[in-house]
Amino acid sequence: MEFLELSELRKKLDSKEISSVELTKYFLGRIKNSDPILNSFITVTEDLALKEAKIADEMIASPGENALLTGIPYAAKDLFNIQGVRTTAASKILDTYISPYDATVITKIKQQHGVLLGKTNLDQFAHGSSGETSAYGATKNPWDVSRMPGGSSSGSAAAVAAGLAPWATATETGGSIRQPASLTGISGWKPTYGRVSRYGVIAMASSLDSIGALAYSVKDLAMLAEVMSGVDSKDSTTGNRPVAFSLTKNRLDGIRVGVPKQYFLDGMEDGVKQRVMEGIQELEKLGATLVEVGLPNTKYGSLVYAIICPSEVASNLSRYDGIRYGHVTGDAKNLLEVYEKSRAEGFGDEAKRRILTGTYVLSAGYYDAYYKKAQKVRRLIVNEFSEVFKQVDVLACPCVPNVALPLGKAANDPLFGYIADQLNIPSSLAGLPALSIPCGFVMPTSGNVPSMDGLPVGLQIIGPQWGEQVVFEVGNVYQHATQWHKKHPSI
Repeated sequence: MEFLELSELRKKLDSKEISSVELTKYFLGRIKNSDPILNSFITVTEDLALKEAKIADEMIASPGENALLTGIPYAAKDLFNIQGVRTTAASKILDTYISPYDATVITKIKQQHGVLLGKTNLDQFAHGSSGETSAYGATKNPWDVSRMPGGSSSGSAAAVAAGLAPWATATETGGSIRQPASLTGISGWKPTYGRVSRYGVIAMASSLDSIGALAYSVKDLAMLAEVMSGVDSKDSTTGNRPVAFSLTKNRLDGIRVGVPKQYFLDGMEDGVKQRVMEGIQELEKLGATLVEVGLPNTKYGSLVYAIICPSEVASNLSRYDGIRYGHVTGDAKNLLEVYEKSRAEGFGDEAKRRILTGTYVLSAGYYDAYYKKAQKVRRLIVNEFSEVFKQVDVLACPCVPNVALPLGKAANDPLFGYIADQLNIPSSLAGLPALSIPCGFVMPTSGNVPSMDGLPVGLQIIGPQWGEQVVFEVGNVYQHATQWHKKHPSI
């Protein structure tokens, strides 16, 4: 039951084979049994879930066709504001914050009567790529609990991969959907910037943040994209584009797949490279034409991101000052100490590091030398992708240069996230849509892994701006021809 795709759950609910209340209790039971090990949830909303499930059952019993998500449980990354539910961003500075309103995406899910199981763990304020910077403890990878699941959408990825929720909302700024999807063996969708409203989702870097989803298949993701996408008057960056995605292809004849040589990095694990190349060759067998392409500005992506992202982080986190939002120190003698001590006590080390970096970059005398120059290089990266997509329909490449690393690997490396996400960052800077889909397993070079298959590897499919249709088509055809997405951990 726990690894059924959304369309299969929809059939079971509509046929009355199972009720939403029964399905919800089933997943809540799995959370109680497995999450003490994984730490994928910060807040479990059991009472709310059962209330929403009961209402969903009443909707299913009434005449008419049911919406895709009616009665289907889900988990929400703890950046999404949900009215009456605690929203922490995995930071102690928001430990007691109860949201008074819903994010637009949550509103859309509620309109379909989806059932919220709880709020998932993440790197604090989405700052990280390991799942270890959370103020509520590290999330574990369900394939091997001694390893990281990736981040920042660590809890969402681990919960879906372990069968604690059939799907979860997620966010990505520079790899936070694709990277954990790759490391946990599930499917992840990072949309075109502006495809999905950011309203009501706690901001990290506003020119980069995208709102997406994690699920078991590309078919699931395409259906979720139809629910989540669309123009929102509360987010002026949303675009007025079609939001219906039709998956009708059985083959990829006529599709040109670009293979960017710069994405096969020095130091990439041999097994990862082999699995990804096998995935790309499978696309060719399915009718696609492979084209080697060059993206030489890829090497600047992480450097540009390391300037732009902290700058926007510093700006967005300025509101958490002990006055407007968040934790208030109990040890302040004046207003200045309220600001200083509230922020010092509430923010974790990674948030402080990014605030300091961003404030420095944006300060007088350094803005032109760093931030402005980084934005110019960002434009070069955007233009380079635009030129490449005149030659090909999609790009196929690795998501991550390695399988899941042991927990603790990121703790003493301030640059870990920028390195871990270097294959995702350039397309995030360009605002492009992309998928991570499972393409095989690799036995790591060190450590004993519980799974006989090894650890999952993700194949990345990148499309042009607003190119979700072709990205979903390619991913769906690949998954019809392979079975990697149907392998699950035994936790």
